Amino acid sequence: MPETVPSVDPRRWKALIFIALAQLMVVLDATIVNIALPSAQKDLGITDVDKQWVITAYALAFGGLLLFGGRVADLWGRKRTFITGLAGFALASALGGAAANEGVLLGARALQGVFGALLAPSALSLLAVTFTEARERAKAFGIFGAIAGGGGAVGLILGGVLTQYLNWRWTFFVNIPFAVVAATGAYLVIREPADSRNPSRLDIPGVLLATLGLVSLVYGFTRAESDGWLAGPTLGLFAAAAVLLLAFVLVESKVKAPLLPLRVVAERNRAGVYASLGLAVIGMFGLFLFLTYYLQIVKGYTPVETGLAFLPMVAGMITGSTQIGARLMTRIRPRLLMAPGFTVAATGMLVLTQIDLDTSYPALILPGFLLMGLGMGTAFMPAMSLATYGVQPRDAGVASAMVNTSQQVGGAIGTALLNTIAASATTAYATSHAAGARSRDLLKVQAMVHGYTSAIWWAVGILLLAGAIAFTLINTGRPGAGSPAASSADGKHAAEDADEVPVPVLAH
Repeated sequence: MPETVPSVDPRRWKALIFIALAQLMVVLDATIVNIALPSAQKDLGITDVDKQWVITAYALAFGGLLLFGGRVADLWGRKRTFITGLAGFALASALGGAAANEGVLLGARALQGVFGALLAPSALSLLAVTFTEARERAKAFGIFGAIAGGGGAVGLILGGVLTQYLNWRWTFFVNIPFAVVAATGAYLVIREPADSRNPSRLDIPGVLLATLGLVSLVYGFTRAESDGWLAGPTLGLFAAAAVLLLAFVLVESKVKAPLLPLRVVAERNRAGVYASLGLAVIGMFGLFLFLTYYLQIVKGYTPVETGLAFLPMVAGMITGSTQIGARLMTRIRPRLLMAPGFTVAATGMLVLTQIDLDTSYPALILPGFLLMGLGMGTAFMPAMSLATYGVQPRDAGVASAMVNTSQQVGGAIGTALLNTIAASATTAYATSHAAGARSRDLLKVQAMVHGYTSAIWWAVGILLLAGAIAFTLINTGRPGAGSPAASSADGKHAAEDADEVPVPVLAH
């Protein structure tokens, strides 16, 4: 049966502006609060033990509810879910900026996570169903990938400026104009294809199992950072996550209208994207975290100077995504962009393992940042496009949610894993060099830098593993080339389900 040719929306490029703006807001929020956290902690009297919850409350709600948000977008409509997510995110940000105590701030962060879980997958799936022509799709996802990859570093810059020159509360208030402009533009411009919704009932058992399982997993890594990997609560959370997620897979294989149709993750190209992106984000989050502390504590940079120091990485990501990834996406196979991209990023990290107390920014840190940005931008562009590779429009929301879930879970794992490695290496260095130390303060800083470089070495290996997975699993041809590696799994399910009307796949 020949594929139906989708109608082209004449306002699609205007729609991209508002979709990208919303994505930028979500990505910015993942890092902008990190710079402001010390000021907020001091102002509200948050203890050192509780300060991590400003980050964790958001991560738990966002990571745990992403699959639910993706399916809501498929059922309820992506445009409606997108605007609702923007409105809720703006209200939660206003609440956080006006917080008078710790409880209100943590509640606002959790609410941001809830509405972010509606917003992020609906934004990506709107992009997927709006841009269907191969060359235009490559350009659109190039822009989206640059924002997804570089937005975190921009958040560090913006967070530094707002915190240093205004107030930590503005790191929350700044979301409101982003959300208002994006929601207004979306209402006026975005036109969702009428036949792209999924009319099936919501899978409530799947929602509960997926949410509880992902929350347990993310919280387990958070507890591992503070309590240790072999502590009872940590092991208990990991065990609960394993049981809940296994039960989720079993339920999804049995129910008629699953929250996450297993065909979405069983197709090897999408599986390769989810796995490689999750691993890559582990390395990226570690880099942002350690280099932020290194530049401020060891090098004495101000918050603004720290943010500006990351600017070359942002430029590299934008260049890699829009000038390399987008231009080559329609000419060569995606894995020949993703695997080399991750390898170049790993090379940039390898350069950054050489940081020391007196490291020159132009001579060493700048080249490392540029390589990291170019590599990640080049890899992120085809990865974002392939997140919805071969899916039917009715599954676009949940497929989009999976790529966000892999990044969010990867970020939580990366923060905990690399922090633990850095802390252990720092302690070991301080203990072994204590006898011959001339100064305790100098030893403390030397041990800290040793801990950072040890963790970055691990991040290098993780990025190389991401590249190997991308090269091995992703075997689709270039878009529009008529690759025989189409999504056979999806085609099989579509043929087997007698009550489903065949619809065109989104990309090949």
